[in-house]
Amino acid sequence: MALSAALPPTFVLVHGAYHGGWCWKPLARLLRAAGHEVYTPTQTGLGERRHLMSDKITMETFVLDIVNLILSEDLNDVVLVGHSYGGRSNSGVADRIPERLRRLIYIDGGLAPDGRSFFDALPEEMQKTFTKTSFDFDGGISLPPPCATVFGVQDPEQVAWLNRFLTPQPLSVNRSTLPLVNPLANGLPVTYVECVSPRLPFAASSVGYARKQPDWRVLEFNGGHNAIVTHAKEMAELLLREGAIARPASSDAAE
Repeated sequence: MALSAALPPTFVLVHGAYHGGWCWKPLARLLRAAGHEVYTPTQTGLGERRHLMSDKITMETFVLDIVNLILSEDLNDVVLVGHSYGGRSNSGVADRIPERLRRLIYIDGGLAPDGRSFFDALPEEMQKTFTKTSFDFDGGISLPPPCATVFGVQDPEQVAWLNRFLTPQPLSVNRSTLPLVNPLANGLPVTYVECVSPRLPFAASSVGYARKQPDWRVLEFNGGHNAIVTHAKEMAELLLREGAIARPASSDAAE
C-alpha cells in the first residue's frame, strides 16, 4: 500500500550519546504545533531509563528500542531523525523496517557504513582513554557525560539545563558493532545535516561519507553540534521542510 502524502508525516526523534528523549522537548513542541505527531523515545540506560544501565546494552538494544516503538505504535510514513550517535540506531531501524519510513534525517554524525563499532573508528590511544575513564568512573559499565560545552553549547542557561539531565553512556554500546544486512540507509531518501558553527571533529568522517552519496541531500546548518537545543526553532523549520518531501513512489513498500 502506498504511503499517503496527504497526511502530515510522523516524526520520531532519536537522541545522541549521553542524552535522552528530554533533549528534544523545545523542538518537539514546535513540530507538534505545526500539526505533526512526534515521538521522542529514550534509549535503554539513559535519561529516565538510567536505572536500566548495564554492561549488556548493545547497538542491537538501541535499534530495538526504536523498532519496537514504531511497531507498537503502528507508525507509518515516519520521518526518522537521528542526532549524532542516534544516527547509528536509525540506520539499524532502516535496515529492519524500511517500509515504515518516509525519510531518514541524520544530524551531525552517527554514520557507520561498514558496521564498525564507535570504538573501532577511534585511534587506539583514544579507545584506551575512554576505557580507562569508564573503569575509573564505575568499573567499566559506562562513560560519564562531558560538560555540555563539548557539544558546542555556550549559553549559560542551556549549558546548565543540559548538564542537569545528561546521563552516562553505556560503554558496551560504544564497543558493539552495527551489523547491517543492506547498504546504509537501505535505499531510503536521506537528508544529512552538517552543523558547521562550530564543527565537531567526531562528525568529520560521517560528513565525508554523506557528501559522497549522489542521491543524499546534504545541508549545512549554521549552529553547533547540539543545534537541536541551541537553535530549536531553525532546526524545527528545517525538519518540517525536509519531512514534507514526499517519498518517491518507486520506493514505496508494497502491502
